Amino acid sequence: MEGFTIKKYGLILRSFGITVTLLVVRLVFDYLNFDILAVTNLITAFIGGAIFTIAIIYAGTLTDYKESEKIPGEIVTSIRSFYSDLALIRVPDKTLVAGMEKKTASLLRCINENFRNNKWNLEEMDSAIDTINADISRCVDLNVPPNFIIKIKTEMTNIDRISHRIKTIAETSFIHAAYAIAELAAAGVIIILFFVKLDPYYEGLVIFTVLCMLLTALLLLIRDMDNPFEVGKNTYADIDLFLLWDLEKKLNEKTGYEEK
Repeated sequence: MEGFTIKKYGLILRSFGITVTLLVVRLVFDYLNFDILAVTNLITAFIGGAIFTIAIIYAGTLTDYKESEKIPGEIVTSIRSFYSDLALIRVPDKTLVAGMEKKTASLLRCINENFRNNKWNLEEMDSAIDTINADISRCVDLNVPPNFIIKIKTEMTNIDRISHRIKTIAETSFIHAAYAIAELAAAGVIIILFFVKLDPYYEGLVIFTVLCMLLTALLLLIRDMDNPFEVGKNTYADIDLFLLWDLEKKLNEKTGYEEK
């Protein structure tokens, strides 16, 4: 429950801390009588336009985030399907299938280790996949029916495709120019709000605080959502990988693997 609360409200609390600092600056401006701008239609239109611009950029990052949410389930489905299909292979070499099962569990451990370490080492992933592909080639030499070969090869290709997609999402930032536009829009609104005359005063302070919290929270959320696989870091918009953890535990039990 505590982790859920931190994950849900942590970003809001972080933006509130920034907003408090901005509020102090606003009070200093009031004390120095720097509030020289009257609220006009032009100012309200600018504020609305800035929020709309940030919302569009947020929608762009949300699309990638929703795609990322599907990745753990797709990996689990492919590995489970691959592992179960191995039981249908009948070859004279009884150690081949058992070895492929252990290599499948090893591949999943490699995937999860990359997630736990907040990195995506394609060399390790490619090496683990190539080892399994070599065993699939042996199955071809042992005259395993083509439909089985195609099925397991397709699942391994899916895992390889997802692996490269994760690498792209984790290490490629959203459009840098879009971030700059969002930050410039938020900074422009906050700077203008520093100089706007608040009338009535206390109601104006409340609106100032709410607007600053909204803008800073959106910017922090966009940055956080840009890499949804930051396991264990101080972030609040990460993909839940429990399906991968659960499958790793099951495959380790089936293959007799013991944690060192």
